[in-house]
Amino acid sequence: MAADSRNVVQLIADDLGLMLGCYGLTSIQTPNIDKLAFQGTKFTSAFASTASCSGSRSTIYTGLHTHQNGQYGLNHGWNHFQTHDHIETAPQIFNSLGYLTGIIGKVHVGPRSVYPWEWYAPGETRDVREVARQTGDFLDAAKNSNRSFHLTVGFRDPHRDSTRGGFGNQDDDIRDLSLPDYKPEDMEIPPFLSDIPELRTELVEYYKAITRMDIGVGLIMGELEKRGLHHNTLVIFISDNGSPFVNSKTTLYDAGVRLPLIVRCPREENETSAVNPNMVSFLDIVPTCIDWAGQTDADIATSNTGTSPQRLGKSFLPILRATNVLPDEEWTQHVFGSHTFHEIQNYWPTRFMRTKRFKYHRNIAWKLDFPFGTDIYGSLSWEGIRNSAPVPDDESDTPEVMIGRRRLGSYLYRGPEELFDLEVDPEEINNLANKPEYQAQLLLMRRQTEEWQYLTDDVWLFKDGVSAIVSQGYQSQGLKLPDRFDFDIKRPGNRDGSHWAPAEAKTASEGTTKMG
Repeated sequence: MAADSRNVVQLIADDLGLMLGCYGLTSIQTPNIDKLAFQGTKFTSAFASTASCSGSRSTIYTGLHTHQNGQYGLNHGWNHFQTHDHIETAPQIFNSLGYLTGIIGKVHVGPRSVYPWEWYAPGETRDVREVARQTGDFLDAAKNSNRSFHLTVGFRDPHRDSTRGGFGNQDDDIRDLSLPDYKPEDMEIPPFLSDIPELRTELVEYYKAITRMDIGVGLIMGELEKRGLHHNTLVIFISDNGSPFVNSKTTLYDAGVRLPLIVRCPREENETSAVNPNMVSFLDIVPTCIDWAGQTDADIATSNTGTSPQRLGKSFLPILRATNVLPDEEWTQHVFGSHTFHEIQNYWPTRFMRTKRFKYHRNIAWKLDFPFGTDIYGSLSWEGIRNSAPVPDDESDTPEVMIGRRRLGSYLYRGPEELFDLEVDPEEINNLANKPEYQAQLLLMRRQTEEWQYLTDDVWLFKDGVSAIVSQGYQSQGLKLPDRFDFDIKRPGNRDGSHWAPAEAKTASEGTTKMG
């Protein structure tokens, strides 16, 4: 392998939120990931586009939102969502550059023809020793072929197992792996969850799975170092979505999409670690890897070049060492996100825009109850929460079950729009969409989100209850879409001012909104 080779290793945890020592969780042991953060850059405002496993991985591998690449939901079983055939992916790109591309462990995207990793080693084991051994085999193959490489390692941990409260810690092949003796009383309860015994019991098992995954990170870094490859390899550590608990995974609240991103870039000996507060999207990862390889989009020539949508992300290598928030003219300080399905029965399309201060959610199917992922619904922690004592509501006489500080009704029933001021409400509890003093902010973010939806050909940009994108041909022939989200049965007309006008409305669906 040439001395000037520029390699990439992506390490993807499964259902890990910001529950790491380096992100402030003092009760967990993650020394290897903490070391990676100390050796590199830890981003504190990194966002996935979506909060579901397959969808999120597809955005990492394509640099496109799920509504662009077609991986609308989970890939496995009866769900069988697939990335579109015409989409350009990271393995296609790096194959075209002569790299040895590979994936080891969890894949969870398809079809294989769209993700043509040359070294294809899918697996479901939680034995991180075996994963590290396979990684060593891949690194030897790359070194022997004198080729640069782009490798993804998809850990199984800390995803739930098939039991109601387990995280694989009793699997036969890993029982001999030593893990800390975590205690329920020592668990730190995330602010988005309620402190109940069932949750503490599950967190013990979850912590163990996280620590096992951390051991795997250390072993893989050891494989790189043994071969002298750590000096020219960009290492990216991320998670696909937030932790597998209610109020997090499958939601676009920050608990579901604000995730770890640690980047170890070979550096000069006198450089120190960096904590980077700038907002980055996981859509920036493909452009960053291309940039690290010393290439540009103009250098890429795959079979799908020219047919795949334009990637809007950008390389964060130029700002990697920044420790202050850069002005907008140097780095864009907002991100967008897109969720449509988790499992096929979990249809609840929504889009979000996130700035440093505000978060805007556009809930397309807001008239539906927010759906539960099956593993979350079946968990003992959710059963404990739903059976906990209701808490009186200050504004009504009806007590209600709480999920952290969020009322159960606000979790299940959400309005067409949500707006949160994250400086005073980081958990996204108090919806400001109907507050007169926030109307200017609401209208600004609504407009910016719609502009982004048009830019990305988002067929879930709904006007008057139909897709504004799909109906464009009819609009060009004179069809007028009233400027409202939902069809209004009381005012169905679309001519001569008989339709709804923005200045009349307090919300996007006046008179029908059940705000969360």
